[in-house]
Amino acid sequence: MSDSLFDWLRERAVEIHVEDHLRARLTGADKLRVKLGMDPTAPDIHVGHLVVLDVLRAFQDHGHTVVLIVGDYTAMIGDPSGRSETRPMLTREQVDANAKTYFDQIFLVLDREKTEVHANSEWLAELAAADVLRLLGKATLQQVLQREDFADRLKAGLPIGAHEILYPFNQAYDSVAIRADLEIGGTDQLFNLLFGREIQKAYGQEPQNVAVFPLLEGLDGDQKMSKSLGNYIGIGEPPEQIYGKTMSIPDRLTEKYVRLVSGLERKEAEAALAMKPRDAKAALARQLVKRLHGDEAAARAEEDFNVKFRKRETPEQLEEHSIGEAKDIVGVLVDAGIARSGNEARRLVEQGGVRVNEAKVGLDYQPKPNDILVARRRYIRLR
Repeated sequence: MSDSLFDWLRERAVEIHVEDHLRARLTGADKLRVKLGMDPTAPDIHVGHLVVLDVLRAFQDHGHTVVLIVGDYTAMIGDPSGRSETRPMLTREQVDANAKTYFDQIFLVLDREKTEVHANSEWLAELAAADVLRLLGKATLQQVLQREDFADRLKAGLPIGAHEILYPFNQAYDSVAIRADLEIGGTDQLFNLLFGREIQKAYGQEPQNVAVFPLLEGLDGDQKMSKSLGNYIGIGEPPEQIYGKTMSIPDRLTEKYVRLVSGLERKEAEAALAMKPRDAKAALARQLVKRLHGDEAAARAEEDFNVKFRKRETPEQLEEHSIGEAKDIVGVLVDAGIARSGNEARRLVEQGGVRVNEAKVGLDYQPKPNDILVARRRYIRLR
């Protein structure tokens, strides 16, 4: 094995623990067990997940074993990473429904035949109370409360659910159960992954190496891409939506998206980034659709976008939405699912993001039947 995989990994990772040890293992004859945990807290995975899924695929292509942990058990607790408040606990039914959708999306990137898949309920649900007490005895409360999100909440006087303390222990025990050699994740997972090293040592295992990768900002250009924030591009979304949403990202994020999730080789990425900003973003949008849905879908999505937003032509097939009891444009935008709240709808209108019959409208616009409303890449005929 050459240095190529490690060098590729080093270019992309924000941090690697322990770097020299991992390099030695990758340049030797070792075949590693590379772990990624994903909690099914929502039914979709998004383009931000491609950052780590592409890393897993690279390890598969070099002959290593990828172990995908679907956190059906930990999802019921909820990962406190990056949270300023306790997540609502999910039911088993919610988690199972979300988990069913994950695999078709994940295997758009990973090789199904080379992926070892586990639900962590396989071992966590089998732990007796005495086993849980022994697990909790492997670390101190002070260690757990060092994590930034817990420390911030304590400082602000905000509550921390007692059940949340279990999350890092359970995720760490996943590494013990599958004997992970390397665990990867986003930078927000660094505490959890390093904690896994400590728990493995406590169980007499060689601690896993850890590599964390950049988080991808969402469509708002500010917060990390997240289903709960509504700023995401879903991997399983229709090609036209993927293309249109990609075209809406802030120009300053185009380079990051191209380098992290386009799947382009370095020379191809450099060529795309040498284009004018709008053309570079179009190349990115086309490439994302291509890698997820194929060449024909990419061509159709690009033409659909050009007809709607470059040529300003009204598409032949329009969505229809009944005005119902909505008295103003804000109510229509919320009822049609274009905005999640009245405040968001008002901001959208005030920023010039809503057109009716090809003219921008203000908050004083009164909805009328047969008007054609255009907002957030959707064309809707009002009824």
